[in-house]
Amino acid sequence: MPQRWLIATLAFFAFFNAYTLRICLSMAITKMTVPLNSTEKSIDETCPEFDDKAVKSNVTIHGGTFEWSEYTQGIILSSFYWGYVITHIPGGLLSERFGGKHTLGCGLLFTAIFTIMVPLCVQWGESTALIILRVLMGLACGVIFPSLNTLTAHWVPQQDLSLITALIFIGVDLGAIGATTLSGIILKHYSWPVVFYFFGGVGLLWYVLWLVLCFNDPEEHPFISKRETAYLREALNGHTHKNTPSVPWRHILTSPPFWALLAVQVGHDWGLYTLLTDLPKYMKNVLKFNVETNGYLSSLPNLCSIIYLLFISWATDKCVSANWVSKTNARKVNTSISTLLPAVFIIGASYAGCNRVSVVVMFTLGLTFMASSLPGIKVNSLDLSPNYAGTIMALTNGVASFTGILTPYLVGVLAPHQTLSEWRIVFWIVFCVFLFTNTVFLMCASGDVQKWNDPAFLNKERQEKDKIKPESRHDIIY
Repeated sequence: MPQRWLIATLAFFAFFNAYTLRICLSMAITKMTVPLNSTEKSIDETCPEFDDKAVKSNVTIHGGTFEWSEYTQGIILSSFYWGYVITHIPGGLLSERFGGKHTLGCGLLFTAIFTIMVPLCVQWGESTALIILRVLMGLACGVIFPSLNTLTAHWVPQQDLSLITALIFIGVDLGAIGATTLSGIILKHYSWPVVFYFFGGVGLLWYVLWLVLCFNDPEEHPFISKRETAYLREALNGHTHKNTPSVPWRHILTSPPFWALLAVQVGHDWGLYTLLTDLPKYMKNVLKFNVETNGYLSSLPNLCSIIYLLFISWATDKCVSANWVSKTNARKVNTSISTLLPAVFIIGASYAGCNRVSVVVMFTLGLTFMASSLPGIKVNSLDLSPNYAGTIMALTNGVASFTGILTPYLVGVLAPHQTLSEWRIVFWIVFCVFLFTNTVFLMCASGDVQKWNDPAFLNKERQEKDKIKPESRHDIIY
């Protein structure tokens, strides 16, 4: 088996576990908390019960233990990202310095351990203890994306970049499916602590396999064939180097393509985290789906995303390799698909009211087309600088992750009663953010390797600066 595909498989399961550990609380919290009293709502602002029989026969499913307001739940769901944004840059720098294997592995290991600790901590300290634990989970999980980007830069050739990266990122969608579907089944038959024990245990099992089978690059791998090593060396050495100079911060922070990538990453994550974190609550509190149906329907968009993602990634690689479209234009087209179409469908869902079929179809289509972000946004950091892909991913994904803090809080503030009109405001904000950030990307983005990726360029520039400094001091002294 080609070892780059084994690394991709392990990375796929890394993302799968990372997202199950991150999202399972969004489902479990619907059973942990006392249900919202909706008797004072206007009939125009709430949907009728979806299935009276199912609701009556599953009263215990909706009855929680903790009396947490929507505001408190928003703080709990956003607290993960308080820690998550802090460790992105350290994770990128550590992975570029020491390799991505142990940086990523330790991050996911501690995330799994903290997940297993959730039931005990909540029983002991309720919402305060859960918030602290979620912050710690975020700190551990923040290194995963930049570390994986560093591994990808050393294992994936450019001609396979979109497809292999797509296969890895399918772990995100399957992780969301696993978190929502399996959580719904577990919550129907068992108590909510089982959700955290199950997903945390799977994370620990993954770590053992990762420790044994993953390596930082082909040169370190003891089992890789000479043929594959030679192929990867030839395919990657053009833009990926060892012993690179320190991070060229000035060049990165003055690069228009970098700022375009950062802007659209913020916009994409704003919409993604709004739906990823709060869609189960919308399904339960607004559309009145019971917990098991909620789990299935919340995972449906992710299932469709997987099918679409494989197609669009294959098509993008094919078009770029055949020179039918430039890499820059391929990134811009995919990014526009991943922002503009979801913006339209999300607004359409908000005006579909209680027509559950229309709402589910529109949310499904919106989240499906967001999968174009992978061959549009996610791989763009590898386009701009394979050598510093971990740092660029850390900057863009780290800054964009602040939206994970802000969006659950905004939902708690803007939709305290979980009514249709309140949620409509939330979705209009998503629409405007999508539109603005995509415009910035279209104006300034690039799919070409930047000159500051080349160690020779950086070394020459720094040598010239070192020559100028002694001359300047000489002039001052004499």
